[in-house]
Amino acid sequence: MLKIKLSRIGKKGQPFYRIIVDEAKSKRNGKHIDLIGTYNPLSTPKQINIDQSKYLSWIQKGAKPTDTVANLFNKLTK
Repeated sequence: MLKIKLSRIGKKGQPFYRIIVDEAKSKRNGKHIDLIGTYNPLSTPKQINIDQSKYLSWIQKGAKPTDTVANLFNKLTK
């Protein structure tokens, strides 16, 4: 089963996240199938970049977003 989830990069205390499509049981920072966006929680205002066409196409293919990614997408589209 495919998941749209966050993959953390960045130094200790300075999180930066990639929004990726990957198998549900794969490791958080392993190889991924597709990179569809980024999220920077430390900037003011928080930066959310998601390729909406890729996100929606992966949803149609059966990928399920995590709760956090779904909330980020909802904030971006409002």
